[in-house]
Amino acid sequence: MGKAKRFGILVATDGSAEATAAVKATVISPWPRGASVHVVVVRTPLPVADVAGVPAAVFTDLDRGLAAVAESARKILAQRWPDADARVVDGPTIDAILTRAERVGARVIVLGSHGHGAIARLLLGSISLGVVRRMKHAALVVRGNPRGFGRVVLGLDGSPPARRTVAFLAALEAPAGGEVTLVRVLEGVALPSLAVMPATARAVLLAQVRAASDAEEKKCLREAEAAASELRGAGWKVKTVVREGAPLDELLAAAKSARAQLLAVGARGHGALERLLLGSVAEGALHRAPMSVLVVR
Repeated sequence: MGKAKRFGILVATDGSAEATAAVKATVISPWPRGASVHVVVVRTPLPVADVAGVPAAVFTDLDRGLAAVAESARKILAQRWPDADARVVDGPTIDAILTRAERVGARVIVLGSHGHGAIARLLLGSISLGVVRRMKHAALVVRGNPRGFGRVVLGLDGSPPARRTVAFLAALEAPAGGEVTLVRVLEGVALPSLAVMPATARAVLLAQVRAASDAEEKKCLREAEAAASELRGAGWKVKTVVREGAPLDELLAAAKSARAQLLAVGARGHGALERLLLGSVAEGALHRAPMSVLVVR
């Protein structure tokens, strides 16, 4: 994705503290120059049984509250985007957010890590996780109150989504001193019991494992070198780390070691079931990472 392409940002908020933190984080994120930003607040229809007998004044107050949430987010974003657009839209929350993202040409949807607003339903939990699972391009899930995104850990796994994650970061305006740590995790090969094998067969097997491991490591380094070159060309400082073990555990450990403000991963999953659409590492990162997470499809 080049910097010349249109780059729309959609921020979904429900007025909760976590969602407001995501709005503020949008202002300090290193988006490309010329990026446009839009705010969406969803008014979710209530079941008919819940509406019966409710005074009209209640719905009037609800609408005012939703409009106030949208206007509050717009004012925050106006610090950087004076023409920021904010809308209240109707529909099931996840569908409404994704539809709005498509309509404004959003390359990324920004969400809070947990939403507990009195006006709308949970924004993250089932809603935000559903958005990330079904989003078309990328989603930034903001955790806490980040002061910047200058330290990034990016997980490489040789997949097209990982390469698109590299391209996504390369399309941003790298902050001064911004550094990306590329992390490639090599998983160990599970071997059968070697003690019962003849010495000759054992030696052959071990040699094959070592050869495969060496080939995989060389492939990883080539991948990392290509990614590093692309990111350096975009103004990021880059370093590469190769670790061995369980991918998610090692990725989180690397992020902690680097004091990362952002963990970036590709969505690898492919399947008809919604729960499979992210892949275990991306979904695990969303649940377990203590920092904000960027997921790129």
